[in-house]
Amino acid sequence: MDPLAWPLTLTGHGLVLREWNDADLEVMTELLDHPEIHANTPIPSPFDPADYLAMIRRTRAEDNRLHLAITTDGKTALGLAFLAPTRAEAGYVVGPAHRGQGLAVRTTRVLTEFGHDVLGLDEIRLRINTTNDPSKGVARSAGYQLAPGEPERLERDGAVVFLEIWTHQAD
Repeated sequence: MDPLAWPLTLTGHGLVLREWNDADLEVMTELLDHPEIHANTPIPSPFDPADYLAMIRRTRAEDNRLHLAITTDGKTALGLAFLAPTRAEAGYVVGPAHRGQGLAVRTTRVLTEFGHDVLGLDEIRLRINTTNDPSKGVARSAGYQLAPGEPERLERDGAVVFLEIWTHQAD
């Protein structure tokens, strides 16, 4: 059986990560359309939930890139979990109203365990804006290590950001 077969649901650490659906369009805007999120992630601004959901579906079909809704009940989306198996990269966005509950750390642990244990990835990377101290704390708490070397320079929306690479090795 294909571990990435649709629809995919990942569970663990008190979370249910599930596929996004059309009923999530309104909550996507509430969760993902914030200047801080745009500054620290490639989520576009202005944000169009229908376009974003179409991109999620397209990249899922093209290369099994996962964009899953973070939930505690399998229903209400609280944020976004990201895993690109072909690039061995993971990420997360927790909606501003849902921060402070450990959702990002728990999400990262679920993605990391799935990537290592089910997909067989030897290493998983997080790319974190050098100015995003809360996300660096999440990486540390989830067992990631800052990779040696200079941050990656990235131009996005006319601005330059620098991304540190954090890694987690399989046991």
